Amino acid sequence: MKKITRTAAIIIGIALLVAGTLSLGEDQKRFEISKGLDIFATLFRDVNMMYVDEVQPEKMLQDGINAMLENLDPYTVFFPESKMDEFNMMLKGEYAGIGSVIKKKDDHVVIWEPYKGSPAHKAGLLPGDKIVAIDGKDMQGKSVEEVSPLLRGQPNKELVLTLERVGETKRVEKRLVREIVQLPAIPYRGIIGANTGYIYFSSFNDKSAENMRRAILELKEQGAESLIVDLRGNGGGRLEQSVEIVNLFIPRGLPVVNTRGKVKQWDKEYRTSANPIAPDMKLAILIDRTSASASEILAGALQDYDRAVIIGERSFGKGLVQTTRDLSYNTKLKITTAKYYVPSGRCIQALDYSHRNPDGSVGVVPDSLIGTFHTRAGRVVHDGGGITPDVKIEQRDYARVTQELVVKDLLFDFVNEYAVAHPTIPTPALFQVTDDIYDALKTFLHERQFAYETASQLLLQKLEEAVVAEKNRDRVAEPLARLKADLAHSIDRDLALFRDEISDALAERFMQRYYMQEGVIEYLTRGDPDILKALEILSDDAAYCEILQ
Repeated sequence: MKKITRTAAIIIGIALLVAGTLSLGEDQKRFEISKGLDIFATLFRDVNMMYVDEVQPEKMLQDGINAMLENLDPYTVFFPESKMDEFNMMLKGEYAGIGSVIKKKDDHVVIWEPYKGSPAHKAGLLPGDKIVAIDGKDMQGKSVEEVSPLLRGQPNKELVLTLERVGETKRVEKRLVREIVQLPAIPYRGIIGANTGYIYFSSFNDKSAENMRRAILELKEQGAESLIVDLRGNGGGRLEQSVEIVNLFIPRGLPVVNTRGKVKQWDKEYRTSANPIAPDMKLAILIDRTSASASEILAGALQDYDRAVIIGERSFGKGLVQTTRDLSYNTKLKITTAKYYVPSGRCIQALDYSHRNPDGSVGVVPDSLIGTFHTRAGRVVHDGGGITPDVKIEQRDYARVTQELVVKDLLFDFVNEYAVAHPTIPTPALFQVTDDIYDALKTFLHERQFAYETASQLLLQKLEEAVVAEKNRDRVAEPLARLKADLAHSIDRDLALFRDEISDALAERFMQRYYMQEGVIEYLTRGDPDILKALEILSDDAAYCEILQ
Protein backbone atom coordinates (compact mmCIF):
# COMPACT_ATOMS: atom_id res chain seq x y z
CA MET A 1 0.00 0.00 0.00
CA LYS A 2 2.96 2.32 0.53
CA LYS A 3 3.70 2.24 -3.20
CA ILE A 4 0.07 3.02 -3.98
CA THR A 5 0.08 5.98 -1.61
CA ARG A 6 3.29 7.31 -3.12
CA THR A 7 2.22 6.98 -6.75
CA ALA A 8 -1.25 8.38 -6.07
CA ALA A 9 0.39 11.38 -4.43
CA ILE A 10 2.33 12.01 -7.65
CA ILE A 11 -0.88 12.13 -9.68
CA ILE A 12 -2.55 14.40 -7.14
CA GLY A 13 0.50 16.68 -7.23
CA ILE A 14 0.31 16.99 -11.02
CA ALA A 15 -3.43 17.57 -10.89
CA LEU A 16 -3.03 20.30 -8.28
CA LEU A 17 -0.42 21.93 -10.52
CA VAL A 18 -2.96 21.99 -13.35
CA ALA A 19 -5.72 23.19 -11.05
CA GLY A 20 -3.47 25.98 -9.81
CA THR A 21 -3.35 27.48 -13.28
CA LEU A 22 -7.13 27.92 -13.47
CA SER A 23 -8.90 31.12 -12.60
CA LEU A 24 -11.39 31.15 -9.71
CA GLY A 25 -14.26 31.58 -12.15
CA GLU A 26 -13.69 28.30 -13.94
CA ASP A 27 -15.90 26.21 -11.66
CA GLN A 28 -16.79 23.71 -14.36
CA LYS A 29 -13.13 22.92 -15.06
CA ARG A 30 -12.47 22.49 -11.35
CA PHE A 31 -15.38 20.07 -11.09
CA GLU A 32 -14.13 18.07 -14.10
CA ILE A 33 -10.66 17.80 -12.53
CA SER A 34 -12.07 16.66 -9.18
CA LYS A 35 -14.35 14.15 -10.87
CA GLY A 36 -11.49 12.82 -13.01
CA LEU A 37 -9.20 12.42 -9.99
CA ASP A 38 -11.87 10.55 -8.08
CA ILE A 39 -12.53 8.20 -10.99
CA PHE A 40 -8.82 7.60 -11.53
CA ALA A 41 -8.10 6.94 -7.85
CA THR A 42 -10.92 4.40 -7.47
CA LEU A 43 -10.05 2.72 -10.78
CA PHE A 44 -6.39 2.51 -9.81
CA ARG A 45 -7.29 1.04 -6.40
CA ASP A 46 -9.66 -1.58 -7.80
CA VAL A 47 -7.33 -2.71 -10.58
CA ASN A 48 -4.53 -3.16 -8.06
CA MET A 49 -6.75 -5.10 -5.64
CA MET A 50 -8.84 -7.22 -8.01
CA TYR A 51 -6.98 -7.83 -11.28
CA VAL A 52 -6.42 -11.55 -11.82
CA ASP A 53 -2.61 -11.27 -12.09
CA GLU A 54 -0.13 -9.31 -10.03
CA VAL A 55 0.33 -5.74 -11.29
CA GLN A 56 3.15 -3.24 -10.81
CA PRO A 57 1.43 -0.13 -9.44
CA GLU A 58 4.31 2.27 -9.99
CA LYS A 59 4.90 1.14 -13.57
CA MET A 60 1.18 1.25 -14.29
CA LEU A 61 1.01 4.80 -13.00
CA GLN A 62 4.12 5.82 -14.95
CA ASP A 63 2.58 4.43 -18.14
CA GLY A 64 -0.61 6.35 -17.45
CA ILE A 65 1.22 9.64 -16.90
CA ASN A 66 3.30 9.15 -20.04
CA ALA A 67 0.21 8.37 -22.13
CA MET A 68 -1.53 11.48 -20.81
CA LEU A 69 1.43 13.75 -21.63
CA GLU A 70 1.98 12.21 -25.07
CA ASN A 71 -1.29 13.78 -26.16
CA LEU A 72 0.20 17.23 -25.54
CA ASP A 73 3.64 17.51 -27.16
CA PRO A 74 6.92 15.55 -27.00
CA TYR A 75 8.58 18.20 -24.80
CA THR A 76 6.20 17.93 -21.84
CA VAL A 77 7.79 15.12 -19.84
CA PHE A 78 7.48 13.65 -16.32
CA PHE A 79 10.74 12.71 -14.59
CA PRO A 80 10.42 10.14 -11.79
CA GLU A 81 13.05 10.06 -9.08
CA SER A 82 14.86 7.25 -10.91
CA LYS A 83 15.53 9.58 -13.87
CA MET A 84 17.06 12.51 -12.01
CA ASP A 85 20.45 11.76 -13.62
CA GLU A 86 18.83 12.16 -17.04
CA PHE A 87 17.18 15.41 -15.90
CA ASN A 88 20.46 16.85 -14.57
CA MET A 89 22.25 15.95 -17.79
CA MET A 90 19.57 17.78 -19.77
CA LEU A 91 19.71 20.85 -17.50
CA LYS A 92 23.39 21.09 -16.61
CA GLY A 93 25.12 18.85 -19.14
CA GLU A 94 26.47 16.65 -16.35
CA TYR A 95 25.80 13.34 -14.64
CA ALA A 96 27.54 10.89 -12.32
CA GLY A 97 28.93 7.91 -14.18
CA ILE A 98 31.86 6.53 -16.18
CA GLY A 99 31.62 8.96 -19.12
CA SER A 100 31.07 6.88 -22.24
CA VAL A 101 28.52 6.38 -24.98
CA ILE A 102 27.35 2.75 -24.94
CA LYS A 103 25.43 0.78 -27.54
CA LYS A 104 23.76 -2.62 -27.85
CA LYS A 105 25.63 -4.85 -30.29
CA ASP A 106 24.66 -8.47 -30.81
CA ASP A 107 24.09 -9.97 -27.35
CA HIS A 108 26.04 -7.44 -25.28
CA VAL A 109 26.30 -3.71 -24.65
CA VAL A 110 29.62 -2.32 -25.87
CA ILE A 111 31.66 0.80 -25.24
CA TRP A 112 31.02 3.02 -28.26
CA GLU A 113 32.96 6.19 -27.45
CA PRO A 114 34.58 7.22 -24.14
CA TYR A 115 34.59 10.96 -23.38
CA LYS A 116 37.98 12.59 -23.16
CA GLY A 117 39.18 12.83 -19.56
CA SER A 118 36.32 10.71 -18.20
CA PRO A 119 36.71 7.72 -15.84
CA ALA A 120 36.21 5.44 -18.86
CA HIS A 121 39.02 7.19 -20.74
CA LYS A 122 41.37 7.25 -17.75
CA ALA A 123 40.77 3.54 -17.11
CA GLY A 124 41.68 2.71 -20.70
CA LEU A 125 38.29 1.59 -22.00
CA LEU A 126 38.24 1.34 -25.79
CA PRO A 127 35.55 1.48 -28.47
CA GLY A 128 34.30 -2.06 -29.09
CA ASP A 129 34.94 -3.30 -25.55
CA LYS A 130 32.13 -5.74 -24.77
CA ILE A 131 30.70 -5.36 -21.24
CA VAL A 132 30.53 -8.92 -19.96
CA ALA A 133 29.92 -8.15 -16.28
CA ILE A 134 29.58 -5.21 -13.88
CA ASP A 135 30.71 -5.92 -10.31
CA GLY A 136 30.51 -9.62 -11.14
CA LYS A 137 26.90 -9.42 -12.40
CA ASP A 138 26.44 -11.03 -15.82
CA MET A 139 25.43 -8.53 -18.53
CA GLN A 140 24.76 -10.95 -21.37
CA GLY A 141 21.46 -10.18 -23.08
CA LYS A 142 20.98 -6.94 -21.16
CA SER A 143 19.76 -3.82 -22.95
CA VAL A 144 21.30 -0.34 -22.84
CA GLU A 145 18.42 0.70 -20.56
CA GLU A 146 19.37 -2.06 -18.11
CA VAL A 147 23.14 -1.49 -18.22
CA SER A 148 23.17 2.31 -18.11
CA PRO A 149 21.79 2.68 -14.54
CA LEU A 150 24.55 0.35 -13.28
CA LEU A 151 27.23 2.57 -14.83
CA ARG A 152 25.66 5.74 -13.46
CA GLY A 153 24.91 6.57 -9.85
CA GLN A 154 26.68 7.71 -6.73
CA PRO A 155 29.98 9.49 -7.53
CA ASN A 156 33.29 8.31 -6.02
CA LYS A 157 32.03 4.72 -5.99
CA GLU A 158 34.24 2.06 -7.55
CA LEU A 159 32.97 -0.23 -10.30
CA VAL A 160 34.63 -3.34 -11.69
CA LEU A 161 33.97 -3.96 -15.39
CA THR A 162 34.74 -7.30 -17.00
CA LEU A 163 35.30 -6.83 -20.71
CA GLU A 164 35.95 -8.81 -23.86
CA ARG A 165 38.33 -6.85 -26.09
CA VAL A 166 39.19 -7.23 -29.75
CA GLY A 167 42.65 -8.78 -30.04
CA GLU A 168 42.69 -10.15 -26.48
CA THR A 169 42.20 -13.86 -25.83
CA LYS A 170 41.48 -13.38 -22.12
CA ARG A 171 38.86 -11.18 -20.54
CA VAL A 172 40.01 -7.77 -19.34
CA GLU A 173 39.10 -6.39 -15.91
CA LYS A 174 39.00 -2.63 -15.37
CA ARG A 175 38.38 -0.73 -12.14
CA LEU A 176 36.71 2.66 -12.49
CA VAL A 177 35.53 5.27 -10.02
CA ARG A 178 32.35 7.13 -10.95
CA GLU A 179 32.76 10.88 -11.26
CA ILE A 180 30.61 13.86 -12.12
CA VAL A 181 30.97 13.91 -15.90
CA GLN A 182 30.54 17.32 -17.53
CA LEU A 183 29.65 17.09 -21.20
CA PRO A 184 31.45 19.94 -22.97
CA ALA A 185 29.23 22.52 -24.65
CA ILE A 186 32.20 23.31 -26.91
CA PRO A 187 34.09 20.09 -27.64
CA TYR A 188 36.30 21.79 -30.27
CA ARG A 189 37.56 25.24 -31.23
CA GLY A 190 40.44 26.27 -33.44
CA ILE A 191 41.71 28.39 -36.30
CA ILE A 192 40.84 27.19 -39.80
CA GLY A 193 41.76 28.79 -43.09
CA ALA A 194 43.98 31.87 -42.83
CA ASN A 195 42.38 33.75 -39.95
CA THR A 196 38.93 32.28 -39.21
CA GLY A 197 37.96 30.95 -35.82
CA TYR A 198 35.78 27.85 -35.71
CA ILE A 199 33.64 26.80 -32.73
CA TYR A 200 31.67 23.53 -32.63
CA PHE A 201 28.86 24.25 -30.20
CA SER A 202 26.96 21.15 -29.09
CA SER A 203 24.52 22.17 -26.31
CA PHE A 204 23.07 24.99 -24.21
CA ASN A 205 23.70 24.12 -20.57
CA ASP A 206 24.12 26.49 -17.63
CA LYS A 207 27.78 27.18 -18.50
CA SER A 208 27.51 27.52 -22.27
CA ALA A 209 27.59 31.32 -22.49
CA GLU A 210 30.73 31.59 -20.37
CA ASN A 211 32.37 28.81 -22.37
CA MET A 212 31.48 30.61 -25.60
CA ARG A 213 32.89 33.90 -24.28
CA ARG A 214 36.20 32.26 -23.39
CA ALA A 215 36.40 30.46 -26.73
CA ILE A 216 35.88 33.67 -28.72
CA LEU A 217 38.47 35.58 -26.70
CA GLU A 218 41.01 32.75 -27.10
CA LEU A 219 40.46 32.62 -30.87
CA LYS A 220 40.80 36.39 -31.17
CA GLU A 221 44.11 36.18 -29.30
CA GLN A 222 45.22 33.54 -31.83
CA GLY A 223 44.51 35.93 -34.70
CA ALA A 224 40.91 35.15 -35.66
CA GLU A 225 39.33 38.00 -37.62
CA SER A 226 36.11 36.18 -38.49
CA LEU A 227 34.17 33.39 -36.83
CA ILE A 228 32.16 30.27 -37.69
CA VAL A 229 29.80 28.92 -35.00
CA ASP A 230 28.61 25.41 -35.86
CA LEU A 231 25.15 24.65 -34.45
CA ARG A 232 24.55 21.50 -36.50
CA GLY A 233 23.21 18.75 -34.28
CA ASN A 234 22.62 21.18 -31.40
CA GLY A 235 19.16 20.41 -30.06
CA GLY A 236 19.08 23.43 -27.74
CA GLY A 237 18.71 23.79 -23.98
CA ARG A 238 18.68 26.85 -21.73
CA LEU A 239 16.92 29.84 -23.31
CA GLU A 240 18.75 32.33 -21.07
CA GLN A 241 22.08 31.02 -22.33
CA SER A 242 21.10 31.70 -25.95
CA VAL A 243 20.29 35.30 -25.00
CA GLU A 244 23.69 35.75 -23.37
CA ILE A 245 25.46 34.31 -26.42
CA VAL A 246 23.57 36.61 -28.80
CA ASN A 247 24.74 39.45 -26.56
CA LEU A 248 28.36 38.57 -27.36
CA PHE A 249 27.72 39.90 -30.87
CA ILE A 250 25.10 42.67 -30.62
CA PRO A 251 24.82 45.79 -28.42
CA ARG A 252 23.26 46.19 -25.00
CA GLY A 253 19.52 46.82 -24.67
CA LEU A 254 18.23 45.02 -27.78
CA PRO A 255 15.40 42.45 -27.60
CA VAL A 256 16.52 38.90 -28.40
CA VAL A 257 13.41 36.81 -27.77
CA ASN A 258 10.06 37.15 -26.08
CA THR A 259 7.82 34.39 -24.76
CA ARG A 260 4.01 34.31 -24.68
CA GLY A 261 1.89 31.75 -22.86
CA LYS A 262 -1.59 31.11 -21.51
CA VAL A 263 -0.50 32.19 -18.03
CA LYS A 264 0.68 35.80 -17.96
CA GLN A 265 3.69 35.03 -15.77
CA TRP A 266 5.30 33.30 -18.77
CA ASP A 267 5.06 36.43 -20.94
CA LYS A 268 8.55 37.87 -20.86
CA GLU A 269 10.96 39.81 -23.06
CA TYR A 270 14.66 38.97 -22.94
CA ARG A 271 17.08 41.76 -23.87
CA THR A 272 20.84 42.01 -24.11
CA SER A 273 22.31 43.43 -20.92
CA ALA A 274 26.03 43.93 -21.57
CA ASN A 275 28.44 45.29 -24.14
CA PRO A 276 29.39 42.72 -26.81
CA ILE A 277 32.92 41.28 -27.04
CA ALA A 278 32.76 40.74 -30.83
CA PRO A 279 30.52 43.49 -32.21
CA ASP A 280 32.22 43.77 -35.61
CA MET A 281 33.65 40.31 -36.18
CA LYS A 282 32.37 38.75 -39.42
CA LEU A 283 30.17 35.84 -38.41
CA ALA A 284 28.73 32.70 -40.03
CA ILE A 285 26.31 30.33 -38.28
CA LEU A 286 25.94 26.74 -39.51
CA ILE A 287 22.59 25.00 -38.96
CA ASP A 288 20.92 21.79 -40.08
CA ARG A 289 17.60 20.01 -39.68
CA THR A 290 18.51 18.99 -36.10
CA SER A 291 19.41 22.49 -34.89
CA ALA A 292 16.52 23.29 -32.55
CA SER A 293 15.13 25.46 -29.77
CA ALA A 294 17.88 27.64 -28.24
CA SER A 295 19.96 27.06 -31.39
CA GLU A 296 17.14 28.57 -33.40
CA ILE A 297 16.86 31.54 -31.05
CA LEU A 298 20.59 32.20 -31.51
CA ALA A 299 20.50 31.80 -35.30
CA GLY A 300 17.16 33.60 -35.67
CA ALA A 301 18.11 36.62 -33.58
CA LEU A 302 21.44 37.08 -35.37
CA GLN A 303 19.64 36.72 -38.71
CA ASP A 304 16.99 39.26 -37.71
CA TYR A 305 19.68 41.80 -36.80
CA ASP A 306 21.59 41.00 -40.04
CA ARG A 307 24.53 40.19 -37.80
CA ALA A 308 25.48 36.77 -39.23
CA VAL A 309 25.19 34.79 -42.44
CA ILE A 310 23.19 31.62 -41.77
CA ILE A 311 24.41 28.63 -43.79
CA GLY A 312 23.17 25.05 -44.21
CA GLU A 313 19.72 23.44 -44.02
CA ARG A 314 16.46 24.75 -42.62
CA SER A 315 16.43 24.17 -38.87
CA PHE A 316 14.11 21.87 -36.93
CA GLY A 317 11.37 24.34 -36.03
CA LYS A 318 10.88 24.14 -32.24
CA GLY A 319 9.33 27.39 -31.05
CA LEU A 320 8.06 26.09 -27.69
CA VAL A 321 9.40 27.01 -24.25
CA GLN A 322 9.50 24.53 -21.35
CA THR A 323 9.46 25.27 -17.63
CA THR A 324 10.47 22.82 -14.89
CA ARG A 325 8.14 22.26 -11.95
CA ASP A 326 9.05 20.42 -8.74
CA LEU A 327 6.54 17.72 -7.79
CA SER A 328 6.19 15.37 -4.81
CA TYR A 329 8.71 12.67 -3.92
CA ASN A 330 11.65 14.28 -5.76
CA THR A 331 9.91 14.08 -9.14
CA LYS A 332 9.74 16.82 -11.74
CA LEU A 333 7.59 17.94 -14.63
CA LYS A 334 9.04 19.64 -17.69
CA ILE A 335 6.03 21.38 -19.24
CA THR A 336 5.52 23.56 -22.29
CA THR A 337 4.36 26.95 -21.00
CA ALA A 338 4.89 29.38 -23.88
CA LYS A 339 5.90 29.98 -27.47
CA TYR A 340 8.89 32.14 -28.29
CA TYR A 341 9.28 34.88 -30.87
CA VAL A 342 12.58 36.21 -32.24
CA PRO A 343 13.15 39.97 -32.80
CA SER A 344 11.37 40.20 -36.17
CA GLY A 345 8.22 38.87 -34.47
CA ARG A 346 8.21 35.41 -36.03
CA CYS A 347 7.62 32.12 -34.21
CA ILE A 348 9.48 29.30 -35.91
CA GLN A 349 7.36 26.41 -34.54
CA ALA A 350 6.88 23.93 -37.40
CA LEU A 351 4.37 21.43 -35.97
CA ASP A 352 0.91 22.36 -34.71
CA TYR A 353 0.34 20.17 -31.62
CA SER A 354 -2.83 22.06 -30.65
CA HIS A 355 -4.72 20.88 -33.76
CA ARG A 356 -4.11 17.18 -34.31
CA ASN A 357 -5.42 15.19 -37.25
CA PRO A 358 -8.25 12.66 -36.64
CA ASP A 359 -5.70 9.83 -36.42
CA GLY A 360 -3.71 11.69 -33.75
CA SER A 361 -0.86 12.71 -36.03
CA VAL A 362 0.51 16.23 -36.10
CA GLY A 363 0.65 18.38 -39.21
CA VAL A 364 2.99 21.18 -40.18
CA VAL A 365 1.80 24.76 -40.19
CA PRO A 366 0.08 25.19 -43.60
CA ASP A 367 1.54 27.58 -46.15
CA SER A 368 -1.59 29.73 -45.92
CA LEU A 369 -0.76 30.54 -42.29
CA ILE A 370 2.94 31.26 -42.78
CA GLY A 371 3.64 34.95 -42.29
CA THR A 372 6.20 37.28 -43.82
CA PHE A 373 8.51 39.30 -41.59
CA HIS A 374 11.56 41.49 -42.13
CA THR A 375 15.03 41.73 -40.66
CA ARG A 376 16.40 45.08 -39.47
CA ALA A 377 17.85 45.70 -42.97
CA GLY A 378 14.55 44.77 -44.64
CA ARG A 379 15.36 41.24 -45.76
CA VAL A 380 12.34 38.94 -45.98
CA VAL A 381 12.09 36.07 -43.47
CA HIS A 382 9.21 33.74 -42.59
CA ASP A 383 7.73 31.97 -39.58
CA GLY A 384 6.09 28.57 -39.21
CA GLY A 385 8.93 26.24 -40.07
CA GLY A 386 12.34 26.74 -38.53
CA ILE A 387 15.09 29.14 -39.58
CA THR A 388 15.65 29.24 -43.33
CA PRO A 389 19.36 29.76 -44.05
CA ASP A 390 20.62 32.69 -46.09
CA VAL A 391 22.80 30.24 -48.01
CA LYS A 392 21.35 26.77 -48.53
CA ILE A 393 23.67 23.76 -48.79
CA GLU A 394 22.24 20.55 -50.19
CA GLN A 395 23.14 17.67 -47.91
CA ARG A 396 24.75 14.58 -49.36
CA ASP A 397 22.57 11.53 -49.93
CA TYR A 398 24.69 8.49 -49.14
CA ALA A 399 24.61 5.37 -51.30
CA ARG A 400 22.91 2.26 -49.93
CA VAL A 401 26.25 0.49 -49.54
CA THR A 402 27.57 3.27 -47.29
CA GLN A 403 24.41 3.26 -45.22
CA GLU A 404 24.63 -0.50 -44.73
CA LEU A 405 28.27 -0.33 -43.67
CA VAL A 406 27.40 2.27 -41.03
CA VAL A 407 24.16 0.74 -39.79
CA LYS A 408 25.69 -2.74 -39.45
CA ASP A 409 28.69 -1.28 -37.55
CA LEU A 410 31.11 -2.85 -40.03
CA LEU A 411 33.30 0.27 -40.28
CA PHE A 412 33.35 0.41 -36.48
CA ASP A 413 34.40 -3.25 -36.26
CA PHE A 414 37.05 -2.87 -38.95
CA VAL A 415 38.70 0.11 -37.23
CA ASN A 416 38.74 -1.69 -33.87
CA GLU A 417 40.50 -4.69 -35.46
CA TYR A 418 42.87 -2.42 -37.39
CA ALA A 419 43.85 -0.65 -34.15
CA VAL A 420 45.14 -3.89 -32.61
CA ALA A 421 48.06 -3.94 -35.07
CA HIS A 422 48.33 -0.16 -35.49
CA PRO A 423 48.51 1.64 -32.14
CA THR A 424 48.94 5.06 -33.79
CA ILE A 425 47.81 6.83 -36.94
CA PRO A 426 48.53 10.33 -38.33
CA THR A 427 46.87 13.32 -36.66
CA PRO A 428 43.43 14.55 -37.82
CA ALA A 429 45.16 17.27 -39.86
CA LEU A 430 47.17 14.67 -41.84
CA PHE A 431 45.19 11.43 -41.84
CA GLN A 432 44.10 9.92 -45.17
CA VAL A 433 42.37 6.64 -46.01
CA THR A 434 45.18 5.17 -48.12
CA ASP A 435 44.93 2.43 -50.74
CA ASP A 436 46.37 -0.03 -48.22
CA ILE A 437 43.70 0.83 -45.63
CA TYR A 438 40.90 0.63 -48.18
CA ASP A 439 42.16 -2.70 -49.52
CA ALA A 440 42.26 -3.99 -45.95
CA LEU A 441 38.64 -2.89 -45.52
CA LYS A 442 37.59 -4.79 -48.66
CA THR A 443 39.34 -7.93 -47.41
CA PHE A 444 37.63 -7.53 -44.03
CA LEU A 445 34.20 -7.20 -45.67
CA HIS A 446 34.73 -10.31 -47.78
CA GLU A 447 35.75 -12.24 -44.67
CA ARG A 448 32.57 -11.04 -42.94
CA GLN A 449 30.58 -12.05 -46.04
CA PHE A 450 29.09 -8.57 -46.29
CA ALA A 451 25.99 -8.48 -48.48
CA TYR A 452 22.98 -6.25 -48.84
CA GLU A 453 20.01 -5.67 -51.08
CA THR A 454 19.28 -2.36 -52.75
CA ALA A 455 15.90 -0.67 -52.44
CA SER A 456 15.07 -1.63 -56.03
CA GLN A 457 15.93 -5.28 -55.33
CA LEU A 458 13.65 -5.29 -52.28
CA LEU A 459 10.81 -3.86 -54.38
CA LEU A 460 11.46 -6.47 -57.06
CA GLN A 461 11.26 -9.20 -54.42
CA LYS A 462 7.82 -7.90 -53.38
CA LEU A 463 6.79 -7.78 -57.03
CA GLU A 464 7.82 -11.43 -57.49
CA GLU A 465 5.79 -12.40 -54.42
CA ALA A 466 2.75 -10.57 -55.82
CA VAL A 467 3.17 -12.27 -59.21
CA VAL A 468 3.24 -15.69 -57.54
CA ALA A 469 0.19 -14.85 -55.42
CA GLU A 470 -1.70 -13.78 -58.55
CA LYS A 471 -0.55 -16.92 -60.42
CA ASN A 472 1.07 -14.93 -63.22
CA ARG A 473 4.58 -16.30 -62.79
CA ASP A 474 4.76 -18.22 -66.08
CA ARG A 475 3.51 -15.27 -68.12
CA VAL A 476 6.02 -12.71 -66.75
CA ALA A 477 8.95 -14.96 -65.84
CA GLU A 478 11.15 -13.79 -68.72
CA PRO A 479 10.82 -10.00 -68.22
CA LEU A 480 11.22 -10.47 -64.45
CA ALA A 481 14.45 -12.40 -65.01
CA ARG A 482 15.81 -9.64 -67.28
CA LEU A 483 14.88 -6.98 -64.72
CA LYS A 484 16.53 -9.00 -61.96
CA ALA A 485 19.75 -9.23 -63.96
CA ASP A 486 19.70 -5.50 -64.70
CA LEU A 487 19.25 -4.63 -61.02
CA ALA A 488 21.95 -7.00 -59.77
CA HIS A 489 24.87 -5.31 -58.06
CA SER A 490 28.41 -6.24 -57.14
CA ILE A 491 29.90 -5.49 -53.71
CA ASP A 492 33.34 -4.92 -55.26
CA ARG A 493 31.88 -2.60 -57.88
CA ASP A 494 29.96 -0.63 -55.24
CA LEU A 495 33.03 -0.32 -53.02
CA ALA A 496 34.94 1.11 -55.97
CA LEU A 497 32.12 3.34 -57.22
CA PHE A 498 31.42 4.91 -53.82
CA ARG A 499 34.94 4.91 -52.45
CA ASP A 500 35.01 8.64 -51.64
CA GLU A 501 31.95 8.67 -49.42
CA ILE A 502 32.85 5.34 -47.80
CA SER A 503 36.33 6.69 -47.08
CA ASP A 504 34.81 9.78 -45.42
CA ALA A 505 32.65 7.63 -43.15
CA LEU A 506 35.62 5.34 -42.43
CA ALA A 507 37.86 8.27 -41.56
CA GLU A 508 35.33 9.46 -38.98
CA ARG A 509 35.48 6.05 -37.31
CA PHE A 510 39.27 6.23 -37.26
CA MET A 511 39.13 9.66 -35.61
CA GLN A 512 36.61 8.44 -33.07
CA ARG A 513 38.81 5.48 -32.14
CA TYR A 514 42.15 7.29 -31.93
CA TYR A 515 41.25 10.93 -31.15
CA MET A 516 37.66 10.83 -29.82
CA GLN A 517 35.06 13.54 -30.52
CA GLU A 518 37.61 16.34 -30.74
CA GLY A 519 39.50 14.48 -33.46
CA VAL A 520 36.34 13.78 -35.45
CA ILE A 521 35.43 17.47 -35.52
CA GLU A 522 38.96 18.59 -36.38
CA TYR A 523 39.08 16.12 -39.27
CA LEU A 524 35.71 17.29 -40.63
CA THR A 525 36.87 20.92 -40.74
CA ARG A 526 39.18 19.92 -43.61
CA GLY A 527 36.52 19.19 -46.23
CA ASP A 528 33.04 19.80 -44.87
CA PRO A 529 30.93 21.58 -47.58
CA ASP A 530 29.18 23.91 -45.10
CA ILE A 531 32.47 24.97 -43.52
CA LEU A 532 34.13 25.48 -46.91
CA LYS A 533 31.21 27.67 -48.03
CA ALA A 534 31.43 29.69 -44.80
CA LEU A 535 35.16 30.23 -45.32
CA GLU A 536 34.51 31.34 -48.88
CA ILE A 537 31.89 33.92 -47.82
CA LEU A 538 33.84 35.22 -44.84
CA SER A 539 36.92 35.78 -47.00
CA ASP A 540 34.95 37.87 -49.51
CA ASP A 541 33.83 41.18 -47.98
CA ALA A 542 31.61 42.05 -50.92
CA ALA A 543 29.79 38.69 -50.89
CA TYR A 544 29.37 38.82 -47.09
CA CYS A 545 27.87 42.34 -47.18
CA GLU A 546 25.64 41.57 -50.16
CA ILE A 547 23.98 38.67 -48.33
CA LEU A 548 23.23 40.80 -45.28
CA GLN A 549 21.87 43.85 -47.17
